[in-house]
Amino acid sequence: MIDRERLYDAFGELIYLVAMADGVIQPEETAALEEIIRKHPWAEEIRWSFDYEIQKNNPPEYVYKKVINVFEQNGPDPEYVYLLEVLETVAKASAGIDPNEAALLNRFTQDLSQRLKVDIARINSGEASPAQD
Repeated sequence: MIDRERLYDAFGELIYLVAMADGVIQPEETAALEEIIRKHPWAEEIRWSFDYEIQKNNPPEYVYKKVINVFEQNGPDPEYVYLLEVLETVAKASAGIDPNEAALLNRFTQDLSQRLKVDIARINSGEASPAQD
């Protein structure tokens, strides 16, 4: 497992990618993000990371690869269910889920599912996970 702070940074980065998938972050998306994370213990870290990506304006593919790398290093985590709820809520906030947002959500879900299948197979075979190596 990786540092929890880094995990929640990755949450904010991925939320940024979903909000930007249609080309602009809508005020409704920001409001939805604030509402859904406000009671989360790491809300400030998630929001900080989201805002940081807005300021940096890094290439989306670079940010996506960075996020996937964090989740791969972290391995299975119950917080991923929460993250998926946040992503869907933010995507729906402004006139429903845009095709670009849907494509990013599907890509992330598939990438994460594939990685978790590899982790489960590794655990079942008794091998150490990459994070433990």
